Amino acid sequence: MDRRRLVCALAVAPLAACGFKLRGSQTLPIESIYLSLPVNSAIGAEMARLLRASTNAKVVSDRKEAQAVFELLGENREREVVAINAQGRATEYQLRLRVRFRVLDKNASELIGPTDLLARRDITFNESDLLAKESEESLLYRDMQSDLVRQMVNRLAGIRLDAA
Repeated sequence: MDRRRLVCALAVAPLAACGFKLRGSQTLPIESIYLSLPVNSAIGAEMARLLRASTNAKVVSDRKEAQAVFELLGENREREVVAINAQGRATEYQLRLRVRFRVLDKNASELIGPTDLLARRDITFNESDLLAKESEESLLYRDMQSDLVRQMVNRLAGIRLDAA
């Protein structure tokens, strides 16, 4: 039994040395936030879920009750050909997801000015695996969306209320 503990401790030690720690809850400098997003926004749904699950901020449904207002100014999906084969057909694409947002206080002063975030992923393409590649592309966009939502919440953590 002691040998198992030693092996476990040796396996975990490098992770502790590099500063690794599990994602926990995040304390935001704001107590309530209103999400000004399109009704069926996938980013909005994920943002609300992440804020409720892992921060101290309460997501409110009335803009007047909020200490901060998160506004999604734009969301854009792009797909660019990166490589082609001898026949001139695309064999690799780069997928991009761009978001633009800002955060206002209850007096409409900017806490975070208009900010652009970008996520990129590369995907190979094969016409014989069309359905599988469409599914993979969808998963990559969802993964990029999750990354950007986490980045936006991290930006919320950096808000300085005394400066506003």
